[in-house]
Amino acid sequence: MRREATVRRMLEQSPPRVPPELHAEAARRGARVLRRRVLARRVMWLLLLAGTVAFVVWALTARPWVEPPSRTTPPLTGW
Repeated sequence: MRREATVRRMLEQSPPRVPPELHAEAARRGARVLRRRVLARRVMWLLLLAGTVAFVVWALTARPWVEPPSRTTPPLTGW
């Protein structure tokens, strides 16, 4: 409670000041987080593209929509 009152009094007296080393550290960390997000997004897009290409290649070679040929011949009647 006493600490809160002290902080409120400090904030009311003057505008809050950020120490210079804190700003530099925050900017460095923010840049690192941004780089990681960009890298993660690019990797996700690359994986999605690779998966799509793999599926299209598989679909063109396996042709799952075509009915497989019959393994037995139908009986020959009517001769």
